[in-house]
Amino acid sequence: MARMKFICDAERCIECNGCVTACKAEHAVPWGVNRRRVVTLNDGVPGERSISVACMHCSDAPCMAVCPVDCFYRTEEGVVLHDKDTCIGCGYCSYACPFGAPQFPSAGTFGMRGKMDKCTFCAGGPEAHGSAAENEKYGRNRLAEGKLPACAEMCATKALLGGDGDVVADIFRVRVTTRNKGSEVWGWGTAYGKPSPGSAAPKATKS
Repeated sequence: MARMKFICDAERCIECNGCVTACKAEHAVPWGVNRRRVVTLNDGVPGERSISVACMHCSDAPCMAVCPVDCFYRTEEGVVLHDKDTCIGCGYCSYACPFGAPQFPSAGTFGMRGKMDKCTFCAGGPEAHGSAAENEKYGRNRLAEGKLPACAEMCATKALLGGDGDVVADIFRVRVTTRNKGSEVWGWGTAYGKPSPGSAAPKATKS
């Protein structure tokens, strides 16, 4: 069984926030809640980098460990989801998560957090897949449709990778080992592909 993971390539992220927009549009995320956000490191200085951050669906998730009502659960694909009907809005998960993934609505009665919301890896929730209840509470279940998360599919530079952890790791490993070498110095090989072994360059003809 595939174990779903996210990896963000900071060398490719251009802080366009396309992943953030895709997530909010795909799942009609309520105002004040961002399931995904782009964080800039060393803003305005040499070496500035941006990275797309959301729930990392940890193998040993701290949010699951601290939740007093056990509203979190893990699917067979390793996706960490939650049950909004069980959540009491205590906020412990937001304190425990190192990525700031659990979000709470900003509108509401003072002192009342409301139901927690976070990235679902586009895997819906505990309700029946594709049901109206699931779509209303957690958004579209793209994994049940055989698709990848909308944020990763909409990333213009393919900085954000999402899917089978082994496949994603292999892609990132190839990038790291071939980066800044040969045609990859300027990214030509990535953009236009590389000639197959043994193929000759086209010769100019005289008219």
